[in-house]
Amino acid sequence: MLTSYGLKDVGRVRSINQDYFFISEKPVGNLPNLFLVADGMGGHKAGDLASEYTVSMIQEAVSKSMQTNPFQILKGAIQYANQRLLEKARESLDYTGMGTTLVIATIDEERHLAYVVNVGDSRLYKVGDSMEQITVDHSLVEEMVHLGEISREAARNHPDKHIITRAVGVSERVEPDYFDTTLEKGESLLICSDGLTNMLEDSRILQIMSRGKSPKEKVQELVLAANRSGGRDNIAVVVIEQE
Repeated sequence: MLTSYGLKDVGRVRSINQDYFFISEKPVGNLPNLFLVADGMGGHKAGDLASEYTVSMIQEAVSKSMQTNPFQILKGAIQYANQRLLEKARESLDYTGMGTTLVIATIDEERHLAYVVNVGDSRLYKVGDSMEQITVDHSLVEEMVHLGEISREAARNHPDKHIITRAVGVSERVEPDYFDTTLEKGESLLICSDGLTNMLEDSRILQIMSRGKSPKEKVQELVLAANRSGGRDNIAVVVIEQE
């Protein structure tokens, strides 16, 4: 049985919340459940529109998909949302350049398997006795780490950390990455925007996630800790537990 909770928070610096999330523990179309986090970007009001609109388009496309393979369903949904967001951006000069990161998860409880898709630098972690980042950031700094140009430690505070290399809504084709991971009883998935991970070290996140509380309490404590650490960005957090 899955239990989940999500929360978004504007943080302590920003005036507009460009993060968005969606949770459904019940089936959406041919998917058994659906969990999303999106972190929008763009000028005044454009970033929050981009994230919310993209999530709604994903829901619409998943609901209508005739596919049965989770990755095929999500691939089609992301391409559909990308096209619709590009069309929306043409409606106003204020929307020019808007886009969003995206992390999606759906869980096959019978097979104890989570299917994960991401675009951008929002993340999904699997949390048990330890914490494993399942997604790979689509960012300039992550590419520098991969090429051995900088260390993982240096990447954390690099001045170009905010530059992402892929997003929904910025080009005619979007290239998501696809992952699957087992999800056993007692393990959790954490989906979050960089407003959480830029404020808290992984060790601190794991500490909060390991306290044996409900998903709601864990999410609330993570958001509170991120704000106490500076809250320099919007924060979106979703926790899903396999009971």
